[in-house]
Amino acid sequence: MARYIGPVCKLCRREKEKLFLKGERCIGDKCAMERRPYAPGEHGKGFSKPSDYSYQLREKQKAKRIYGVLEKQFRRYYDIGAKQKGITGENILRILETRLDNVIYRLGFAISRSEARQFVKHGHFAVNDRRVDIPSFGVKQGDIIGLTEKGSKINKIKENLKSASKAEVPSWLNVDSSTSVGKVLNLPIRDQIDISIKEELIVELYSK
Repeated sequence: MARYIGPVCKLCRREKEKLFLKGERCIGDKCAMERRPYAPGEHGKGFSKPSDYSYQLREKQKAKRIYGVLEKQFRRYYDIGAKQKGITGENILRILETRLDNVIYRLGFAISRSEARQFVKHGHFAVNDRRVDIPSFGVKQGDIIGLTEKGSKINKIKENLKSASKAEVPSWLNVDSSTSVGKVLNLPIRDQIDISIKEELIVELYSK
């Protein structure tokens, strides 16, 4: 399965905002955005007036980097969202939000989406009592997410869940920390997705 393996702090610096790709490191003073809040490279501190295309491209790149997907897969999500009823941009965000690795992160089982992706690939989670090791697996309303027998032995997952704040769990999800079980209450609408992406610019870029 293809994934980005380069330096992730450069991704935040390129978008000139924190994307929280490294979990706790992004909160402290060690965050690269705290020390070098400008784009990487020789001309990172320079200034140039961005074009409309640049704005559109940056929004697409930001979304890809936040959710950890590459171009081919992201384009497929756009094609699916464009065929669905409703607003295309919101459909794309809903598809991204309901990926299993993102749901694991949102529930508090992992401190970052990349960590959640690793947990899923190693077979630590089950959906409706069936082990799923595909990070891009799309959850549905009513799905129950829990630990497999193998996953229940991983102390890191339990520690993450205990330290996670219930206030940070989005309203379309619910988690019981005592049983380590989460549930998809409903599919998210735009107001329930707290992410700073202007999805309409992504649609404009792809619809050209």
